[in-house]
Amino acid sequence: MIAITPRCTVARYLALRLAELGITHLFGVPGNHLGPFLTALRAEGDIEWVGTPTEGGAGQAADAYARIHGIGAAAVTYSVGAFNLLGACGGAYVEQVPLVVVNASPPYEQWQNYRALGLLTSHMSPRPESNLDVYRQVTADAQIISHPGLAPGQIDAALTACLSERRPVYLEVMEDLWDEPCVEPGEPILRRERPFGARDQTMLDSAVHAILTLIEEHPGPDGRPRPIVWAGEEIDRFRLGGQLTDLVEATGVPFCTTVGAKAVVDEGQPQFHGVYNGRASHPDVHWIFKDWATCRIGLGAWSTSKNLGGEQSVGTDWVMAAHGGLSVGTSYFPDVRLEQLLPALQDALVKCYGSGGLAADYYAEAHAHHGAPEDRPAALEHHRASLRVSGSPSRHPERLTYDGVFDRINHFLGHETREDWTVVSDAAFSLIGSMNLSLPAGGFLSQVSWLSIGWSVGAATGAALAPERTPARPMVFVGDGAFQETCQEISTHTRLGLRSVVFVMDNGHFYGIEQMLVRPSYYAEPGSTGPDGFTGPADPDGPYDPDFYNVLHPWHYDRLAAVFAGRNTPANGIVVADTSELDALLARLTAPADPVNAGPLLVRVRLRRHDYPRAMAYKVPKPATTA
Repeated sequence: MIAITPRCTVARYLALRLAELGITHLFGVPGNHLGPFLTALRAEGDIEWVGTPTEGGAGQAADAYARIHGIGAAAVTYSVGAFNLLGACGGAYVEQVPLVVVNASPPYEQWQNYRALGLLTSHMSPRPESNLDVYRQVTADAQIISHPGLAPGQIDAALTACLSERRPVYLEVMEDLWDEPCVEPGEPILRRERPFGARDQTMLDSAVHAILTLIEEHPGPDGRPRPIVWAGEEIDRFRLGGQLTDLVEATGVPFCTTVGAKAVVDEGQPQFHGVYNGRASHPDVHWIFKDWATCRIGLGAWSTSKNLGGEQSVGTDWVMAAHGGLSVGTSYFPDVRLEQLLPALQDALVKCYGSGGLAADYYAEAHAHHGAPEDRPAALEHHRASLRVSGSPSRHPERLTYDGVFDRINHFLGHETREDWTVVSDAAFSLIGSMNLSLPAGGFLSQVSWLSIGWSVGAATGAALAPERTPARPMVFVGDGAFQETCQEISTHTRLGLRSVVFVMDNGHFYGIEQMLVRPSYYAEPGSTGPDGFTGPADPDGPYDPDFYNVLHPWHYDRLAAVFAGRNTPANGIVVADTSELDALLARLTAPADPVNAGPLLVRVRLRRHDYPRAMAYKVPKPATTA
């Protein structure tokens, strides 16, 4: 019989288990029900509490922390806090991010009062399982902990599910249980993998044979095989970057990534081709992926609307290995897992084609196909010495554009700064604009399926605190509308002294991506600029106005830095509107003693309303021509 000692409580048990998983920071918004747990957490001393202005921001920070570290955690109080956190948890569920949600609920006594008398106290609902029910929709496991003797088993089961399923889990703990005694933690929490047996080996062998057959049945014009690998999100989530690198180096096969798996491995590798994003891809990337290559091998890639960029489906000359199975053309092989597939595919390709046998000078062919490489994506610069170095400082000031900003940032990251940066990109034009930056492994974070606008600002907190990326500085790209959703999280950056640089892409207080999705013809219309040169048509009722619901209230985003700054917690704001001002700012970022590097920096980047990243040009109808 296991003895219960007063040395361990439910609060201490959970704190010890979270620390055992390597969690160093817990994000959240406190409440009276959560207080006893936070007191126990501080007494243990292994995990630092990071209070954030909003529960959503806490979830975004924990999400980004988990993407880098492998697991993260957020803690809130019942109902009012939990429902605010739900959106972030939903995003983590969709994008397979291991996140532990701790929800502190009213004590057992108050629940008994409600059952007997109908008495509701703070944050309670007439439906006692309301919080549990909604979190069951977006978690791999959800538990209400109401008995101290059962708490250790419930906690261990949920944390094991979090690691094994690589999805969020939910622990709802009644307030009066935190200080109740329970057993000490026993065996360590471990991921439970599905067993791999003879039947699985047979299925794997059949899948690999089908891939080789597909390659052989689709040769290039010269009769040689031309496969290309499309590495996706699950390479990152399952920590298979090393296996991917081994595969491409051993076989020489060219590869690109999805937007969501950008920088899952070092983009300086000679086999790296770029980010394939359907019709939003750079022309060279699209041509090599769709025209040069004769078959495409998706490894952990999700066929989402964002990854396919305007395309509605994959073809019969595709392999798609994700979600625990693998399709080869119209054939499907269930229960084929990436961690076994990658080394097996590598061995088969080397045996069939020899070491490095799938290497190809596809850049030479792309050069012949497209002519002089004057507009190659930044991520391809290092592959050929003849490529022009784009984005260098400007000789003459010019109005900033989305593409001009990201080209210039790419040059800065690759040639000017000595610091390590983590690029955190928000949804919409910011994500499309940043996908061709050339970055090292682990240097990019985005939310590409859930696409919650404003995610990047809170996520930058978690990115900065994840042990694997410390002391890398977060560089955030976020639209003005998205920033208005989560601007409070700059307070957390300031409080913690994070030296983040947040570029707010201000296209004249305007939801640019929504306009592109609803009525892209707006971008083909001859828009005149307003009195300040930035805000779009001068006539509010003119024929070329955007749809009214896409117009935002204008903010002076840079001035928010003064709101969040304190005597010992500096924050700075600046406005850039042309290339010379951006150049001057980037030069300051390389000077450690410059005050702008002492804390977070808010950069308001002023753009024209009618500007958009060139990658979105496929959506814009061509202007009608007159005879």
